[in-house]
Amino acid sequence: MSQLSENPTARDGGYSALATVVRDAGLLHRRYGYYWTKLILVPVVTAAMIAVFLVIGNSWWQVVTAVGFAFVFTQIAFLGHDAAHRQIFRSGRWNDWISLLVGDLFVGMSYGWWQHKHTRHHANPNQEGADPDIDLPVISFTPSQAAAKRSPAVRWLIGHQGWFFFPILLLEGLSLHASSVRRVFSRGAVKRRPVEIAFLAVRIGGFLALVFLVLSPGIAAVFLAVQLGLFGFYMGMSFAPNHKGMPLVPHGLKLDFMRRQVLMSRNIRGNRTLDFLMGGLNYQIEHHLFPSMPRPHLRRAAPIIRAYCEEREIAYTETGLLQSYAIVTRHINRVGLGDKDPFSCPLLELRQVSSTAEPPRSA
Repeated sequence: MSQLSENPTARDGGYSALATVVRDAGLLHRRYGYYWTKLILVPVVTAAMIAVFLVIGNSWWQVVTAVGFAFVFTQIAFLGHDAAHRQIFRSGRWNDWISLLVGDLFVGMSYGWWQHKHTRHHANPNQEGADPDIDLPVISFTPSQAAAKRSPAVRWLIGHQGWFFFPILLLEGLSLHASSVRRVFSRGAVKRRPVEIAFLAVRIGGFLALVFLVLSPGIAAVFLAVQLGLFGFYMGMSFAPNHKGMPLVPHGLKLDFMRRQVLMSRNIRGNRTLDFLMGGLNYQIEHHLFPSMPRPHLRRAAPIIRAYCEEREIAYTETGLLQSYAIVTRHINRVGLGDKDPFSCPLLELRQVSSTAEPPRSA
């Protein structure tokens, strides 16, 4: 979630020229009205949800409010993601504090943990040994992970892991909270550790207290299962299409900035409703090229960047939402079944061909 450099100094693959075009089009200008509206709505909508929860009281109708809380918390998390990428304010300090307030206090997700993890992902998307998003304990994304010694039953599960990937996302909400708590109490460096601990304690402890004070134990357990399950599922379904199933990059392979971000990312076609539901993450190529670009400008930037990539014969991948989920499922199953060549990196293939023949026409 931290700001990443948008000015690679060497062999940027044409990025500097693209950055000039984007900047001249005004697409890096701040959108204060858009973001202040969202920031004001965060406490207002959260208070309204809590009021509805209190009015309904100890009733199975709270399952419906659990769905509402899952949706609201995910939307707030998207806003925290924007702030952490410096999309809202010019001041890094202001963005940091918004990330802490929105992420830790309202969502219960540590900004320090997310920053540590997400920075490495942006720097090396889909690169083995460098991208933490392809290093998960329950899913194999690389040959070395899939080839680890396991029992026959586990081998069968890994061979069909694509079908279990999405159900596993129901546990992602609990995992996000647990990882956040572990991070703030770890020995590693955490900036503003006392603030994060206080905010997480208020958010997680306060929410649990509210639930168990208002609801009976049985209804409370179901409420939390639905809220946490759908929160994690919504988050996972928004992030999964972005890179899963795109080329994996072997450890040590060096790519220029432009291709490293474009070739490993996938956009999702859709209207403004999809933009809202996915928090702008459906414009993953634009987001990776310009992390600090305000979310409302991503839709406008997409045709400019697509045309730029086509002119330079850099593959710009865009697909439908359901198709992206099918691609993710097939890819994960293929890795689990022991595909011999999952590192189908277009730039690596280009280099191999270039060493024996004249340069190809496409990257």
